[in-house]
Order: sequence, then structure tokens, then C-alpha cells
Amino acid sequence: MADRYLRFTGTAPGRLLTRRLGLPQPARLRRWTVATPTLDGPLLHLTAGRTAHPGTLGAVLGATGLEITGRADRPAAIVLDATGITTVAGLGEVHAALHPVVRSLATGGRVVVLGTPPSADDHHQAAAQQALEGFVRSLGKEVGRGATVQLVRLAPGAAASAGSTLRFLLSPRSAYVSGQVIELSGTAPDPVTDWAAPLAGRTALVTGAARGIGAAVASVLARDGAQVICLDVPQAREELTRTADRLGATALPLDITAPDAAGSIAAAAPDGLDVLVHNAGITRDRRLANMPAERWASVMEVNLDSVLRTTDALLRAGTLRRGGRVVATASIAGIAGNDGQTNYAASKAGVIGLVRSLAPRAAAEHGVTVNAVAPGFIETRMTAAVPFLIREAGRRMNSLSQGGLPVDVAETTAWFAQPASSAVNGQVVRVCGQSLLGA
Repeated sequence: MADRYLRFTGTAPGRLLTRRLGLPQPARLRRWTVATPTLDGPLLHLTAGRTAHPGTLGAVLGATGLEITGRADRPAAIVLDATGITTVAGLGEVHAALHPVVRSLATGGRVVVLGTPPSADDHHQAAAQQALEGFVRSLGKEVGRGATVQLVRLAPGAAASAGSTLRFLLSPRSAYVSGQVIELSGTAPDPVTDWAAPLAGRTALVTGAARGIGAAVASVLARDGAQVICLDVPQAREELTRTADRLGATALPLDITAPDAAGSIAAAAPDGLDVLVHNAGITRDRRLANMPAERWASVMEVNLDSVLRTTDALLRAGTLRRGGRVVATASIAGIAGNDGQTNYAASKAGVIGLVRSLAPRAAAEHGVTVNAVAPGFIETRMTAAVPFLIREAGRRMNSLSQGGLPVDVAETTAWFAQPASSAVNGQVVRVCGQSLLGA
């Protein structure tokens, strides 16, 4: 369903009326297209304190395709290197660097603050670096005009591995991602021959791929060069086949909760998988006092237990090759909770627990990263059926004052899936426009 309010505020009368009434004025977000693959304008590179990564960051930022400058009247992006901040006094340099320029950020611009993980041994450094998180989350709620703000924490040696992450955050692909904290390890990235098709030669499987977010994920992975296997329940065979045919992909009608699901997936990918996207999910909403056991069990089975079982089996069998990627779909409901969704929220919080626990072991034992996307209000067939007032609240209760699109989740998934994203592991990134819930 079209966001008529967003369309109205894009007109002169709409801007005037909403400004006078003090209503949200969302900016139409600029997303990736073939014609607009990058932000329109220069990248302003600033430093607060002494950088912890001299020389390296300049080369990494230069590979984003943006013109780097130390001064710009209307920058499309601002990157502040705050990796050297270790004291409260040093935080004043963060203010001094951004205070004069933040108002000049272009509509739909990007701000990325680079920090380091808080130290377990130096509580002064930990306090200063943790302060950057509160700073970034607050700035994301202030900048407006469709701009986004993120904090990227670089572990020792991680600057050289930050290329895929900075390419994503400093591009139209990250339009609906804001207020996020992303930690990067020093793991060296796998090479990418062609950034126009970073997944060329890789095989990806997407569950729940017949329509909605799953179909968008399959589409973006195919766009990025992957050979895609689209999985969905046999009942959705017709729609699944249409989606797969449109993408030149393979359709796999299969109930992911079936006892032999992992074996069927392995048979469909005899040469192995490079990317496994757990997108399949269901809701069976009802307040706990009114929720029968079968509603609880069905959501747990599809949303969580099948994810655990198939991931374990495919890792154990070696179907997920070294350098592989597992991307699971969580939800802000799993972070903030939601009325009438104790089953759904529990299952999605469980996905987050899976990611955080499995990620370091999967990387060490199998060379596979494990991450999750946590969508907020995304414009789908399901949210179109939500009552009007609740739907409008979901759209407006975020820093961008609008709902996201399935492609926003798909672009984030594709960033996780890239071979150059080896340093991105154990991360849960909310694709929610910085929702005011669970922020």
C-alpha cells in the first residue's frame, strides 16, 4: 500500500501544512539503482584526536567511489575518525569536528563515526568509546532530511577490512539503516574481482523466497551475481516458480520444518552453498493468556527451531563451504517486544542468541560468518493489512518517519553475504530507520 502521507509531504502544500502543524516531514529516500549507484557529492573526512589507523583509512575510503575532501560546503557523507579518543576531554574533539559541519550535510547524506571497541582494561577509554554510541544514536534522531548516522567500531587491524562495510554505509544501499553500531574484526576480506557483481561464482539459498522480503533478497543476491536457490513451502509453489524464473534461479518447494530439510537442501546444492539466508517466518499473534499451545509451537518451529537444525546440519555436513555466510532474519520485536507477539518476539530474540553464540565458533571451525538483519516496519503485503492507525504509527515512529521497503532488508543481507565482509561477524543490524522502539 502506498504511503500517501509521504507523497503529500513531498508537495508544496503538504510541506507548508505539516510544518505549521509540527508533523513529521519525511524525505523521500534515495535507494540504489543502476543510474544512481553512489551518493551525489563529496565525502568529508575528519579526525578527532590521533587516529589509530594512520594511512589505511584513506585508501579504504578512496575505494568507495566518493571524492574525498577535507572541506566541503555540501558533503554527501561525513566520516569522522574517532578511533584515537580515549578520554572525556577527547570527546570534545568529536563535538568540535562535527558541530560546524553537520548542518551542511546534504539531504539523504551519511555520517559514519569510526571508533574502537571499549577496553576491558582501561575504563577511561571504555567510557569515552561507549560515549560515542549514545552520541551517534542521538545524532541519528537529529539530522533529519533522510540522513543516517552509524558507529563502526574497528578492532585492531580492522581498518583494512572495513571496505565492504564502508561501501555499504556510504551508499544508497543503506537508505533505511540508521543509528546502528557495527563491530568489525581484523579478519582479512576475501577478494572481490568485480564490485558490480561481488557474489559472482557463489551459490545462495534463500528461504521464504516466494514473495515479500524473501523475494527481494533473492533478487538482490542474483543482481550481485549469485546463483540463487529459492525455497518456500510447497503450497507457494506457483508463486515460488514465478519468482525463480524471473531471476534465472532454481525453485525448491520444501517445508523448512521437515525432518529431512537439510538433506534436501544439500541435494539441491551438490557443489555446496556459499550463502544461506534464513528468511522464512510466520506470525500467529495473540496475547499469551489467549494463546493456545499450537500457536506457540508453530512459530517456534518455523522461526527458530528450523533455523537451528538446518544451520547445524549444513555446517556439520560441509554443505556450507569455507568463506560462507549465514544470514538470519530477526526483528525489532525480538529486541523491544510487541503486544500480542510473545511467541514471535521470543523466536526472533532466539535468532539473535543463535547469531551471537554461533558466530565465533562457526568462523573458527568452518570459516563461516553468522549475522542477522532485524527489520522494523517494512512495507509488505502483511503490513498493508494492519489497521490504519497502527500502520501509520509504525511508519512514523522512527528517525526517517517512514516505512522501509523489502529491498532495504535485501541490501543489508547482500552486504553480509559479500566475500569482502569476512570481518563482519556476530552482528545484528536493525533495518528500521532507527525505530524509536528498542533503540
